Amino acid sequence: MNSSELQRVCNWLIDGAWSAQEPAEMIADFCERLIAAGLPLWRFGIFIRTLHPEVFGRNFIWRQGEEVEIGAVEFEILDSPQFAQSPLRIVFEQRIEIRGRIDDPESERFPFIKDMQAEGATDYIAVPLPFLDGSGHATSWVTRHPGGFSDDDIAAIRAVMAPLARVSEIISLRRTAEMLLDTYVGNRAGARILGGQIRRGHNDTMQAAIWLSDLRGFTALSDRLPAETVVEILNQYFDCQVAAIRGHGGEVLKFMGDGLLAVFPIDEYVGDATHVCARVLEAARESRASVEALAIPVGDVVERFRFGVALHVGNILYGNIGGGNRLDFTCIGPAVNLAARLEKITGRLGRTVVASEGFAKVCRHDWHELGEFPIAGFSKAQRVYGLAEETPVVMA
Repeated sequence: MNSSELQRVCNWLIDGAWSAQEPAEMIADFCERLIAAGLPLWRFGIFIRTLHPEVFGRNFIWRQGEEVEIGAVEFEILDSPQFAQSPLRIVFEQRIEIRGRIDDPESERFPFIKDMQAEGATDYIAVPLPFLDGSGHATSWVTRHPGGFSDDDIAAIRAVMAPLARVSEIISLRRTAEMLLDTYVGNRAGARILGGQIRRGHNDTMQAAIWLSDLRGFTALSDRLPAETVVEILNQYFDCQVAAIRGHGGEVLKFMGDGLLAVFPIDEYVGDATHVCARVLEAARESRASVEALAIPVGDVVERFRFGVALHVGNILYGNIGGGNRLDFTCIGPAVNLAARLEKITGRLGRTVVASEGFAKVCRHDWHELGEFPIAGFSKAQRVYGLAEETPVVMA
């Protein structure tokens, strides 16, 4: 190893690896710099645990002459035989290095190392990547060089670990913030918050299609079932809607008990109002089918469910609302209030989907006029529409 070139790699990391814009680019650049400094590297992997409700971690795998592979690992991996026999499990749990030389019989206990040897690898080492917050992550290094890594090579790998950990932690923290904001406030709102829109009263007006739904009979359901069962039902019920909403360009803003508020922005990045509202209606139909198919066994009974969703289109105020330093990034305005009132009408009419006159005019479809209804808080009665394809069902 060339010590001066190795120091340049360390300095590059300490300076923030600014030549790369994306993690995959940084990793490729990092590996090429190490090779130029004399490290006989053939394969490099970095494994970062994440703070995400569904994803245990992300991995980036570089091989000489190939694009960086990016993957995500779900929590189920922790119970798999693959993880139980992986050298990375020991690195994660014990924070120690694991070496796997081709001439070491001990390496045979790790199927992965045997697989690497079958591809021509001569040496493998997995090294902990500790973050300042105390969390443990890992890297793996593989060579095809005859005789494996030298003592100088291993020393060089250890020398780059501290600066690699620092820049990796910075990138990971940024991504964790993005994922948490996406999980709890939605992608569009999260991007605005990260962009600095964090002051109370900092908000914008935008046109959007509004989705407001709730589960029929939820109060009675909560009264007769254990709380844990109710939570499981709600999670599966919301799954029926969230996938459809996000799949058609919407953003879920809030869960309110069994209620769900979502918006489908109408702007130059999404499309015109007619196109957006057509996607909203398609999402409502998909959700209706998913909820109707939902069947959850509870004791000797199979629970079935119905829900109602109101669709409206209008201008909303979108931004930070709250008291003191506790804020909520949400939307308000008469259009949201009207959608909430219309949602209550779905149950009275035995309908799954109802739309305001404004939505029905924008979304050209076979609508059936259901009549005019007085709406609390609004001076004029509102004309309401339902899908001609739906048969009213009055809940007992």
